[in-house]
Amino acid sequence: MSIMNNALSGALASQLALQATSQNIANLQTKGYTRQSALLTAVGPQAGPRSAGNGVAVNSLLRFSDGYKNQQLWRAASGVGQFSQTQPYLTQLERVMGDNDASLSNGVDKFFQALNAVAGVDPTSTPLRQQVLTAAGAMAQRFNSMNNLYNGQLQSLRDQRGAIVASANASIQTIADLNRQISLASASGSSTSTLVDARDMAIDALSTQVGLEVTDQPDGTRSISLKTGQALVIGDIAATLVAEGGATQNLRVDFAGSSFQLDKAGVGAQLGGLGLFERDILLPMQKDVSGLAEQLAQKVNTQLAAGYTMNGTLGGPLFVFTPGSPSNMLQVTAGYQTADLAFSGDNKPGDSGNLQELIKIKKQTVTLAGIGSVMISDADSQLVGKLAVDSQQNRVALATAETMRNHAMDDWTSTSGVNKDEEAVNLVEYQNMYQANMKVMSVANSLFDATLAMMG
Repeated sequence: MSIMNNALSGALASQLALQATSQNIANLQTKGYTRQSALLTAVGPQAGPRSAGNGVAVNSLLRFSDGYKNQQLWRAASGVGQFSQTQPYLTQLERVMGDNDASLSNGVDKFFQALNAVAGVDPTSTPLRQQVLTAAGAMAQRFNSMNNLYNGQLQSLRDQRGAIVASANASIQTIADLNRQISLASASGSSTSTLVDARDMAIDALSTQVGLEVTDQPDGTRSISLKTGQALVIGDIAATLVAEGGATQNLRVDFAGSSFQLDKAGVGAQLGGLGLFERDILLPMQKDVSGLAEQLAQKVNTQLAAGYTMNGTLGGPLFVFTPGSPSNMLQVTAGYQTADLAFSGDNKPGDSGNLQELIKIKKQTVTLAGIGSVMISDADSQLVGKLAVDSQQNRVALATAETMRNHAMDDWTSTSGVNKDEEAVNLVEYQNMYQANMKVMSVANSLFDATLAMMG
């Protein structure tokens, strides 16, 4: 009977091991699946030196998971999320600001070229003066178009932030629900592997949206917090992220009746990437372009006020600068006529003294917060150059983050992923184990029959 019991335990153990192997093979292509294996333990004799033992037992199904590798995987996902979220905005800015047909430099150059054309031919020529007004309007429109681009990106950032927050909240709630299910399953002795896999997938998705800290708890649950410390999940209690406000959108987290304001640029991953781009690149760029438009308009208007029109009156402002206007930041003064251009310096017909001073404005300097003191003729080029550097740095950081993510995924796969060759070997081994134990049972049965026959 002892032989029979040992063989029976071996057959049952091999069946469970085969079941785990078949589950691994079935999930060979399942994303996020963590391979399992039956943990076999020899059962020793209960008492007496004449017993070799009581067979084998399956203590548990072992889940091949490395907490450190999981953490590395999630941190790498946050890096990819941050830099990949920013790059499309940078690329769009580069293409538009660097395009000759849309660039500010081209508009400024054509305005001053029109002034030079008047000075080189006839300061009183109405067609040439009209070209100046046309170039002034085209230059103003370029500034307005660029400002619209920035406002469009700001609106896109707000919309995207809201979408990411909604998706993150769904992941946070999923993690909390799975924590509850895992805790209940653990208490009842049921397998939690599938539930843990689902929770890890939800954490991985969340890690691309916000930077996370993940802590394992004794009951099998995981506590999730932002890298800045605010709790997102504790047990089965979930927090809620909230994006609120209009032009100056704020971010907060609500948890267990308390609210905490978050630094949009400090939360990491996709939300942090959007916040960093908005704070460090987009808003400063918009401010610099607005500053360039304001100072250029002010210099031209001031110089025109020092000259005389064709009617012999002092010049009036050519440009109207309206800060904060969504689409009309810079405009040519309504009703401005060619005769209103104050090109004369001494109020004499044909004089171009003040026109020469207007032409010199191109070489004058403006002061912009992002690049400091720079000539008007070089301002846009330096803004575009700075943008190109920022974009290139982001591309390099994204490539590095993607490499780190790929390496982290390879490390995770080496421990937790299913290896079809290894599983094929296990399949044969456990099949042989089952057949061998069935053979032992057959031998034990023959011995038992022989014993009964001798007793009869």
